[in-house]
Amino acid sequence: MKALLLAPLVLLAACATAPLTDSATPAPAAAAISPERLSADVKTLASEDFGGRAPGTPGETRTIDWLVSQLKAIGLEPGGPDGSWTQPVPLVRTMLGDGTMSASVKGKAMPLVQARDIYVSTVRPVDTVAIADAPMVFVGYGVAAPERGWDDFKGVDLTGKIAVMLVNDPDFEAAAGEPAAGKFGGRKMTYYGRWTYKFDEAAKRGAAGVLIVHDTPGAGYGWATVTAPAGENYDIADAPRRLALQGWLHGVAAARLFAASGLDLAKQRVAARSPDFRPVALPATFSASLPVTHETLMSRNVLARLPGTTHPDEVVMYGAHWDAYGRGAPDAEGRTIRPGANDDALGVAGLLEMARAFKKAPAPARSIVFGFWSAEERGLLGSETYAVHPVYPFAKTVANITLDILQTGGPSNDVMLVGKGQNSLENDLASAVATQGRVVTNEALPERGLFYRADHFSLAKHGVPTLLFMAISGAPDLKVGGRAAGEAWLDAYMKCYHQTCDAWSADMDFAAAAQDVGLAYAVGRGIATSDRWPEWSAQSEFRQLRLDSLGK
Repeated sequence: MKALLLAPLVLLAACATAPLTDSATPAPAAAAISPERLSADVKTLASEDFGGRAPGTPGETRTIDWLVSQLKAIGLEPGGPDGSWTQPVPLVRTMLGDGTMSASVKGKAMPLVQARDIYVSTVRPVDTVAIADAPMVFVGYGVAAPERGWDDFKGVDLTGKIAVMLVNDPDFEAAAGEPAAGKFGGRKMTYYGRWTYKFDEAAKRGAAGVLIVHDTPGAGYGWATVTAPAGENYDIADAPRRLALQGWLHGVAAARLFAASGLDLAKQRVAARSPDFRPVALPATFSASLPVTHETLMSRNVLARLPGTTHPDEVVMYGAHWDAYGRGAPDAEGRTIRPGANDDALGVAGLLEMARAFKKAPAPARSIVFGFWSAEERGLLGSETYAVHPVYPFAKTVANITLDILQTGGPSNDVMLVGKGQNSLENDLASAVATQGRVVTNEALPERGLFYRADHFSLAKHGVPTLLFMAISGAPDLKVGGRAAGEAWLDAYMKCYHQTCDAWSADMDFAAAAQDVGLAYAVGRGIATSDRWPEWSAQSEFRQLRLDSLGK
């Protein structure tokens, strides 16, 4: 799962949820998924021979070769461009060096120290980021959402300027009766609350850079998480226009900047929670001189296909990311490999098990495509590359189902739903869950915006209805020990998240993961053997994108 995007969860008991509508078609029973095969495949992928599966390393080569050999043995067809097994993923890696940054407020210099007052990076493959006296403009939450009657920009010219904005949605902190209350997701984050949206929106408007004011509740993680990459960043090599500099302004530094400008940041937060808000030109400029090292890496997605019988041009897609974090600093035991056993070798193993199940069953009417994505941990870049260069048209991609971290604490009474109310696939999930005698439980902290933080999101942005299986979205209700035992499992796992201890262990209970892989199979098979088209809900920000792709 993508770095910087998930701090350890506050372990709240979640509530069972009803389906979006009552129109779900009964799903096929879950396939017989082998816990032993899941365990064996995870043990292989998380072994020292694979070196932590970082893109552009020998560990990638070994991973790709192993995946292709498994898919051939299962009997699938190559699913990549021009009949190949792989899709090129050219990546740019950048690293900022030591330099200087400062604001000048009413002619008075205010130094900004990287990782203390500010945290920035760049994805431009340049030798130096040089910004001289760029005007600074406060643009509220940096949101333009015409379907919600909201525009923070009001036509302001951001060309060459630094946009300062707030994190999350305009209604995240809104009290009852405030104009923003209920306009977005309330405490549940929408896409407009994500920093990726804010960077992209400002780049489209010509900004030189963006500084998002950090606060832990709104971001969902603390300052230490923000600064963890230490200036490193990645992007796809043929990305659209990007900012010269992007990042965060520490809350204390932001308050100091606003105060020096004659403004009260707290009052500006309130003002920004109104659709009448207008951008505020700060009496300040921003300058930076930062050296950049950069390189281009070539990575690969792996794509495999099981052709459909009567509608082979229509695709039900499954996805998981094969990459992990490679090698890092030694831990207390001297281990340097971060093997990503659960994140996301287990998702990969789940896709392979579903491929075996589909191959054994009667061929579905629609084609099944399995996407094994690169560089998820670098910013969903493998799936984003696919989204920029799709092998299968989005108008013919019926649905995407993604596995990213499954539950290994033991069989559970429930399965977590991420993104309640987004689309009708949750109906299919509820139907499949019922065949296992389980229930669906909502994610515990929807304000964290987990729906926008895994590879399925790259396809959702192009209108494809998606379903995400992510066990760390809340504490499971385990059959042995209940929710308390689920909290203990989740707490223990989060201590190993992206660390050397996310490793295969004989203590992992793969029966739990097999339950959920079986659900993913049942949901996808139910769609692949029918003529149904899942739909986004009326309130989803992706509904119009789907209608546009279908020409409606």
